[in-house]
Amino acid sequence: MNIHEYQAKGLLAKYGVGAPKGGVAYTADEAVKVAKELGGSVWVVKSQIHAGGRGAGRFKDDTSDKGGVRVLNSIDQVRENVAQMLGKVLVTKQTGEEGREVKRVYVEEGCDIARELYLGILIDRETSRVTLMASTEGGMEIEEVAEATPEKILRFNIDPAIGMQGYHARQVAYGLGLQGDQVKSAVKFLLGMYEAFTDLDASIVEINPLVVTGAGDVIALDAKMNFDDNALFRHKNVQELRDEDEEDPTELEAAKHDLNYITLDGSIGCMVNGAGLAMATMDIIKLYGGSPANFLDVGGGATKERVTTAFKLILSDPSVESILVNIFGGIMRCDVIAEGVVAAAREVSLDVPLVVRLAGTNVELGKKILEESGLPIVSADNLADAAEKVVKVTKEAA
Repeated sequence: MNIHEYQAKGLLAKYGVGAPKGGVAYTADEAVKVAKELGGSVWVVKSQIHAGGRGAGRFKDDTSDKGGVRVLNSIDQVRENVAQMLGKVLVTKQTGEEGREVKRVYVEEGCDIARELYLGILIDRETSRVTLMASTEGGMEIEEVAEATPEKILRFNIDPAIGMQGYHARQVAYGLGLQGDQVKSAVKFLLGMYEAFTDLDASIVEINPLVVTGAGDVIALDAKMNFDDNALFRHKNVQELRDEDEEDPTELEAAKHDLNYITLDGSIGCMVNGAGLAMATMDIIKLYGGSPANFLDVGGGATKERVTTAFKLILSDPSVESILVNIFGGIMRCDVIAEGVVAAAREVSLDVPLVVRLAGTNVELGKKILEESGLPIVSADNLADAAEKVVKVTKEAA
């Protein structure tokens, strides 16, 4: 689960992670009120969407070429710019051309920036350790830094038996070239950041940029937090921060039925049991010249109702031109899948080609149900046969 920048800063503040003062606003009047309460003569207004690259982004139908993050010098500018941003669609490298509508902004006090750095904490799958990444190249996408100047990324693996200690934090601070009181400020920041990561079952905490101010303080100018969905039941306060408007509606509906669904940009809908088999199915569709429209794992214990729901979700995507059902029956029985497919196809008046490959438990019964349904279903003998057939019928239907 993702949250907005201002929400991440609010959570991190409880662990002693410093950031500029600010407030969220849903209207231009609210933004003006926040700016006046903050005082000063410089404010930063930031679009709040679940995507990076907001500052370098652009608003659709806006020829001014202003991004989603703006530094402003008067209350009138705050009002004017917030009015320009709210309700508009912001396009960044991470949103794609469809962009995201800005429904709220974060108004923050200005900051005296001396240096911009990068910090991130995540799980390194190779080492099975929590890993801290740091770089002097703050403000840039870390992927770009890794590609152009990988030597500028410092990595520190944390032993889970002892967690992050003061000496770890000092190593990071010295590696970033911090000195004197900056080191003390950075140590407090890093220990708080790590505690938040572990306490809240986060999957990533990213501070980019991490700023060293003119006064020598180390603070988060931006913050990103993602969380392990499987641990959210332990954190009601985090669950309450969920912004469903920022999520794909089909993926959101799938989650309510315990279905693992991810929207892709292809034309062949996929329904598979098992994440590994789903990945292999998408790969072989690509191999035969097709393009998957989704990743969908119905799981090992799916019921007829869940299968029917999964089928409807696939068909709700207007880009789907055909469907491939690929089931290997172990715990999941082929006859249950067949009953769900038939029920869903009849309920939605299926009008795209359907290819089904069944193998495993109750496979003959499953095939019999499909054959006797009277539906125009193309049967496949194996995975390669299924992929070849679904790509063929997709091209013929185009």
